Amino acid sequence: MADGLERIALGGGCFWCTEAVMKMVPGVVKVTPGYAGGTTENPTYEGVCGGATGHAEVVLVEYDPEEVSPGKVLEVFFSSHDPTTPNRQGNDIGTQYRSIILYTTEEQQEEARRVIERLSAGLDRPVVTELAPLGAFYPAEDYHHDYYRRNPARPYCRLVVAPKVRKAEKQIGSA
Repeated sequence: MADGLERIALGGGCFWCTEAVMKMVPGVVKVTPGYAGGTTENPTYEGVCGGATGHAEVVLVEYDPEEVSPGKVLEVFFSSHDPTTPNRQGNDIGTQYRSIILYTTEEQQEEARRVIERLSAGLDRPVVTELAPLGAFYPAEDYHHDYYRRNPARPYCRLVVAPKVRKAEKQIGSA
């Protein structure tokens, strides 16, 4: 990209969780929740939750490749969700919650394949993470942006997002 940043869209269940985790990664410059991987133009949250758009809840991660590798971004991503459950994360069920990596470079695609292969070797179930090039990305409605930071006391944030953030902190700290 002209600004020197690379972009990759990641879906690991609810985008509130993935956004909170990805914002902690050193070298990540911007994280935008939104929708991608489907067919409907300009989808809404309600439409995506209804399952008819084909889109997943994702975050567009913009990172400086001089500061963080795509491999590290992907390792943190995989530490924050279960990539072996198709179309769900915990109690969040539907195709919009699928595990998905939407890459923008060949290096990201190759690194995603390597990380998935390494991860798969240590699991009892297969990794079902979808891997595809990023097409259109649609930013989510404003109230979804920075949701965890703005709503830490909400039950979903306390019970679902916070444990994922704590787990990712350990992953990031062990780097």
